[in-house]
Amino acid sequence: MDRPREITLLVGDNPFHGISHLSQEQARSRGDYATYSDNAAKIVLTALNNGAKGFMFSVSETTLSILGTIRKSEPNRSIGLHVLVPYAYEYVRLATRLGGIPGLAKRLSKQILLSGNITAIVAGLKGVAGTDLTSVLKTYLLYEISRVKSSSGKKVVLESVLLHEVVTDMALALGLDWLFKSYIDFLSKRGIKPGFETRNFTYLVDKFENWNIDLSKVVIAAPFNKIGFLMNPSKYDCEKALANLSNANIIAMSIMAAGYLKPIEALDYVKRVPNISSAVIGVSKLQQAIETFSLKF
Repeated sequence: MDRPREITLLVGDNPFHGISHLSQEQARSRGDYATYSDNAAKIVLTALNNGAKGFMFSVSETTLSILGTIRKSEPNRSIGLHVLVPYAYEYVRLATRLGGIPGLAKRLSKQILLSGNITAIVAGLKGVAGTDLTSVLKTYLLYEISRVKSSSGKKVVLESVLLHEVVTDMALALGLDWLFKSYIDFLSKRGIKPGFETRNFTYLVDKFENWNIDLSKVVIAAPFNKIGFLMNPSKYDCEKALANLSNANIIAMSIMAAGYLKPIEALDYVKRVPNISSAVIGVSKLQQAIETFSLKF
């Protein structure tokens, strides 16, 4: 491995949703302090004051509320945002409550109309009328981007919008190269870095290379940690694929292996592995934010 080097640290949102990738018991053990928007906003700001350079989150009512709280408390604060869409867990819950996909589609359509985003509405009508899935995708992205900007204010910088791993990995398995290319083209034209979250890093890299997608023009978020937790198909294969991506923008997730690793050993690993540019870390307490993001090597 290389010598330790500086990487960009991002504060993640899993604790704010009460999520643990290890178990629900671990999520409950954290308590509910971080699940309240005022408290979560304090944690994000504390992380930023101690070394974090941005906030990576799924678009949900919870995170939009956090952004709104930050905007009100520190209106001049500039924050780099890395946004994940869609928030799959929230849409699954809504679909269950609203009678499945048809009910969810009606709810989402109503929300887009009420948002007043004319560009999104026109694109959506075009997509529905002509069964154009690309237009439907654009409509959804415009809607989510408008929600983020409305909640966060003018000072924040929307650095990247990443497709959630549930959609990314399903689209990879189905060979939907048009979806990836349309997504990349649409966001790039708007000055936003397109990105993809995945649990299948090597498979995504292979597919993108076969489809002639320039990996230097996208952001990829994937698990990387010292013990190989969630690294598919193996830690060795992921590190091997990573070694050949000197121009890519890689965000390491799950670096602490759901709490199995201490922050200092987790960060030491990602700072030594070549070609990782950023790492996202979720923290649930103020003191934890200070101790984690102020670590120096």
